[in-house]
Amino acid sequence: MSDVLAVIDHRRGQLRDVSYELITAGADLADAMGGTLALAVISGDVDQFAETLDRDGIDTIYTVDHGEEFNHDVYVQSIEALYDELAPTALLMPNSVNGLDYAPAIAERLGMPLVTDAIELSYDETLTVTREMYGSKVETTVTVSEEPFAVTVRGSEWAKAEGTGGATIEPFEVSVDESAMRSTVTGFEEVGGGDVDITDADVLVSVGRGIEEEENIELVERLADALGATLSSSRPIVDNGWLPKNRQVGQSGKVVTPDVYIAIGISGAVQHVAGMKGSETIVAINTDPDAPIFDIADYGIIGDLFDVVPALIAEFDE
Repeated sequence: MSDVLAVIDHRRGQLRDVSYELITAGADLADAMGGTLALAVISGDVDQFAETLDRDGIDTIYTVDHGEEFNHDVYVQSIEALYDELAPTALLMPNSVNGLDYAPAIAERLGMPLVTDAIELSYDETLTVTREMYGSKVETTVTVSEEPFAVTVRGSEWAKAEGTGGATIEPFEVSVDESAMRSTVTGFEEVGGGDVDITDADVLVSVGRGIEEEENIELVERLADALGATLSSSRPIVDNGWLPKNRQVGQSGKVVTPDVYIAIGISGAVQHVAGMKGSETIVAINTDPDAPIFDIADYGIIGDLFDVVPALIAEFDE
């Protein structure tokens, strides 16, 4: 029987959204392979994480209680020990900052092929991985005929796992070789500064180059305030220095999945779309009826943002 082992992602005491998406991807793959799905929860509050993650489709959740935050050497040693014990056919890891830190080391140590940044997986005797290239302009497929194999999964491409589960939670003892520890976590600093994490926002109002001038951003900020929303932006706004890096949505910024995403003056370049296409509802405001953003928008307003946004502010203020 073929098995899938998925490694969960967490940071600063919080499970990352990709953890729930890994469960969905892993359960689908395990079903196609005729096997079972196991999770690996390493470091942090592993007992609480395991209970929270217990969703439909999981057979066993293995917890490795060692340290609080991510450490490259702990993860590598723990995953290698789990692999030696479980001998899974497929190893799934997040395509996150942490995942991309340890995934290549694991693949090299275990002698298995590694495919990164998967947006779709299918299995029919061999694994087929769909990826994007050239700034998400082209989709490609990679066929992996060698087993076992390792894959990193891009966040926001799979639905979050649901259900109440019923998995077996088992502590897994790993004798971490302290002498092999070559790195130590000394702290955590948010890139770009600021105290706002746009990935946690339920409603995002995002501004693009259509705003024309820095002083015009105040107009969009007023709309965000009226909605109780968080302000974000496309890359040109950050490149111009009008908003800090931690506000940027996109391939080179942050991936967001709010309930509502309002794109104002954003054309919809593939790099930006890659960071927000998982939003539940997308509203676009643009003067160009052929702007790519309208291809993914649930609601579109073709008009000048300097006319539309004040009208929306007045409506919501009432």
